[in-house]
Amino acid sequence: MPEIIDDKAEHVVPFILSLLAEHRKNHSSSSHPPPFFIGLNGVQGAGKTVLVDILKRTLTSPPHNLPTVVFSLDDLYLTHDDQVSLAQANPENPLLQHRGEPSTHDIPLAKSVFQTLKQNQPTRIPQYNKAAFSGQGDRVPESEWEEVNSDPSKPVGVVLFEGWCVGFRPLSSEVLQQKHTTAVEALKHSTPEKPYEGRLGHNTLKSVTTINDALRRYDEITSQLDAFIHIDALEPQYVYNWRLEQEAGLRASRGSGMTDEQVRHFVDGYYPAYELYTETLRDGVFRGVKDDWKGKQLRLVVGQDRKVREVIEI
Repeated sequence: MPEIIDDKAEHVVPFILSLLAEHRKNHSSSSHPPPFFIGLNGVQGAGKTVLVDILKRTLTSPPHNLPTVVFSLDDLYLTHDDQVSLAQANPENPLLQHRGEPSTHDIPLAKSVFQTLKQNQPTRIPQYNKAAFSGQGDRVPESEWEEVNSDPSKPVGVVLFEGWCVGFRPLSSEVLQQKHTTAVEALKHSTPEKPYEGRLGHNTLKSVTTINDALRRYDEITSQLDAFIHIDALEPQYVYNWRLEQEAGLRASRGSGMTDEQVRHFVDGYYPAYELYTETLRDGVFRGVKDDWKGKQLRLVVGQDRKVREVIEI
């Protein structure tokens, strides 16, 4: 797997520091203001983890010295038992047979974690073990979760909340049906010369409606974010190659991992959501939700080499 050289932090760090300064100014009367919540979305393999590591290192180091917590939407997946129950209750929906899509996260747990962090209270940060149950995954026991805010004099200053579908907003039933119909028609008229490369058209409207309905519960989390970073791909199909490269790297380092065919099948389960919700991410996750939404989102458009091609402030 090629090493991911970061060229994103140089754009993101000044953007975050500017909004963070404004946040602290707005809470200057409080000795311990609520933490600044940053949402970060990026398709799998786009360099999100590298960027998050740099952001945390920057924010926790001088001159900022801000206690910073990083956690992922992946840490909020349902327990293995609950995921099995969800799959069994929806046998006709391939999107719910494994973790990944909206519906497979514990949103009450997410809201609880956000609430206690906002109140500067001691908080345990959930963790998830993707290797458990032969790769099906399971939540780590709560006794092993990281605890923050245990020292009242040094509360968390910044929360970095990242994930492949962080910021996705549900569509109206009309728009959802329109997008699905367009995809089904594209699949129907697919030819070897002009193939349909998406996955939305391979799923029923009922299946994607279940995902869209579940996503409404995620809105409350998204709307609590103070800033948003979106690593966008020039072509969503890049995710297949990036994920194949990641897994090849894991096979080389660990001696085990998914086959190329398993990787493609794995990404197929996520891809309909990229087709449905990327447009609203590009439009702005806070548009129409926050009165002061302008200037709170940064979109970095990357090419297949993961290098930034364009930077757009929304």
